[in-house]
Amino acid sequence: MAKPTKTNPEEARRRAEERFSRLKQREDDARKAYEELDRIQQAEAAKTARLRELRLAKEAADAEAANRAAAAKAASARAAAERKAASRPAKPAKA
Repeated sequence: MAKPTKTNPEEARRRAEERFSRLKQREDDARKAYEELDRIQQAEAAKTARLRELRLAKEAADAEAANRAAAAKAASARAAAERKAASRPAKPAKA
């Protein structure tokens, strides 16, 4: 068993202050790390919200374009049917 060493009060005080200083530094580092993590999370949330808005706007624009294309196709089909009907000779009425 090791013999306890005698320390003078100044040495004990110096070691205690060093220990306190290291603990204080660890706390400061942890606080800075949490603040940085919070900033990163806020930036990520803002980026996600912005991208979501862009995606929703694109989806709305795509849906609008699809509706316009469908309406144009339907109008074209109606016009073609009308042209076809107009170009047919009239059938004589049966008596």
